Amino acid sequence: MSTDSDEQEMSFEAQRDYYTEKIMRNPEWTMAGIFADEGLSGTQAQSRPQFMKMIGQCRKGNIDMIITKSVSRFSRNTVDCLKYTRELKALGIPVIFEKEGLNTMHSTSEIYISMHGIFAQSESESLSGNVRMGKAMSAKKGKVAFSYKNFLGYRRGADNQPEIVPEEAEIIRLIFDRYLEGDSLQAIKDLLESKGYLSPTRKTTWSVATIRSILTNEKYKGDARLQKTYVIDCISHRAKINDDRPQYYVENNHPPIVSREIFDRVQEEMARRASKRKVKEKGTKTESGKYSSKYALTDMLICGHCGTPYRRCTWSRAGKKKIVWRCISRLDYGRKYCPDSPSIEESVLQEAIADCVMQIVADESGYAALQNIRQHISLYFGKDDENSTAADEARAAELIQAITDAASGGEYTSEMQALTEELKNVKATIAEKKARQTGAQESETRIDEIMEALEHLKHEPITLDNQALRKLIDCIRVMSKDEIQIIFKSGFVRNVPLKQ
Repeated sequence: MSTDSDEQEMSFEAQRDYYTEKIMRNPEWTMAGIFADEGLSGTQAQSRPQFMKMIGQCRKGNIDMIITKSVSRFSRNTVDCLKYTRELKALGIPVIFEKEGLNTMHSTSEIYISMHGIFAQSESESLSGNVRMGKAMSAKKGKVAFSYKNFLGYRRGADNQPEIVPEEAEIIRLIFDRYLEGDSLQAIKDLLESKGYLSPTRKTTWSVATIRSILTNEKYKGDARLQKTYVIDCISHRAKINDDRPQYYVENNHPPIVSREIFDRVQEEMARRASKRKVKEKGTKTESGKYSSKYALTDMLICGHCGTPYRRCTWSRAGKKKIVWRCISRLDYGRKYCPDSPSIEESVLQEAIADCVMQIVADESGYAALQNIRQHISLYFGKDDENSTAADEARAAELIQAITDAASGGEYTSEMQALTEELKNVKATIAEKKARQTGAQESETRIDEIMEALEHLKHEPITLDNQALRKLIDCIRVMSKDEIQIIFKSGFVRNVPLKQ
């Protein structure tokens, strides 16, 4: 038998007691077991472990008769219902449906079972439609249904609202931080496994797909996007990515684990890695390759002549090996498209970059300039826009009310037209100021990171695999065999000579 959450004539406990007593009181019967998938839908046999266990016992010859309350308790899927009753009949095992008074061994039973199976399936489809409509209405009202199973970082709180799990939140923050510091998804996976952190499914192994899902899940910044997917039908239970139905976005629904600025920067970095031409694998053409964080200069070293990334190569001459970086376009096509790009020894590049960065670190005036820029951004952009935005939003609310009152007459007047035009302009001003606020916050965050990286490098020897470098340097252009140009994330550009 199968039970679900619908109102039933008999509870699960009552059914169990009834059938136990019925079987035990018959001296010709022996109890083979009660197989009940309590709380599970009867629309798909493969998702009902107890049902499949019962079928397995029948196939082994351990059961020679099945008694169930009704066809709907046996299956709510017409195809499954006929499939398994036919198989059991071939094995000589009757299924007794008490409510309908049917025995599958009788020749006329199948047509009646089919009819009742269709009714049961239709009932499930109707209930599923009601549930789907209820979820859509709930989403439209901005009500967020939070699923805690296999979700890292949150648990159900005492007030039935999402609550942060501190130790799991640290794992989430580590993933976001390492990605912004230049680690690939594979490198983050290896790090998490080396530290023994448990995945959302509570396993010691992680997948790249899981890490990508965490990095793109807006719930970690406190928001929620509703109706990302929907179930196609109640029989297959297959979910489809929602690209043809309304979706709803709820801001500040619950406490964030990562800041909005960090989350948005991760999305920018993901887009950058996906769109920018990357270092190719050996044997492929110059077009896009996969992002790699294996070497510090990967994805940062660019040809100053054709704009193509450089690739790390090993030269072997006269029995001696050395590491050089070469323009990929030059590697693939020779001098045809990039005749002037030089090949640079890795050690020469490392020395030049390290010297330049250390000069920046030692330059107290540059550090002070960054602090002044940050204060200027905070004072000029943030507060002024925040205060005036509040006044604009109040004006927008007044205009909406005025338009509503004017519309009560049922005619579109010149007054309504003027009010609507003003409302449009006020909304545009609000959007512009909020964009400036967001930009200012992001700039402050990036300057803070640059200053943190500079402080970090003051107290330890610089190495080219140091993650702090990725916070400082945007890209490096190879201008000639004697010079490179380093573009820092602060906007500062310095041309640096190479000591060949």
